[in-house]
Amino acid sequence: MPSPASGTRAVDFGNRTDREHARRIGRAWIEMRRGAGASALRAYLFGRETPLEQGQMDALDLLSRRNERPMKELAARLRVDPSTATRAVQRLEADGLVERFASPEDGRVVLVRITDEGARRHDDVAARRATAMMHILSEFEPAERVQLADLLDRFVESVDTVMTRMTDPNNQETA
Repeated sequence: MPSPASGTRAVDFGNRTDREHARRIGRAWIEMRRGAGASALRAYLFGRETPLEQGQMDALDLLSRRNERPMKELAARLRVDPSTATRAVQRLEADGLVERFASPEDGRVVLVRITDEGARRHDDVAARRATAMMHILSEFEPAERVQLADLLDRFVESVDTVMTRMTDPNNQETA
């Protein structure tokens, strides 16, 4: 059985409390991804008329912060295979939200930049996202917001760390 990160207490599924906490966290994760509330939130955030997909919005987020990214870098920042990034960019380009062009320094490198329409759509979603977050977080006390932010940061970091370890073919613990 793989060992947990050093300095942590192992989760014991033989322990009813550990098992119940893991079940509740797993259920929350599923509900956040595909529950009725998540579906309504996606519709609210990404629009109903010509909705953006989450991956498309992720690409627009990155391009709005720093425009003219190489496709290879965009894929790496999105944490997806380059072919997946290419398909997402093709859909965005077909919708007039981004444009691709050859790098002036190296014609073999494809750069992507957000269009004015892409920036407008991004800004619309970002404003709705800020409004939704304001309302969602208002359900928590200020001290709870700090705890939630800290715990979510640790959770995301833990997922990344554990999955890197578990998918490493040289790691004997995952075999």
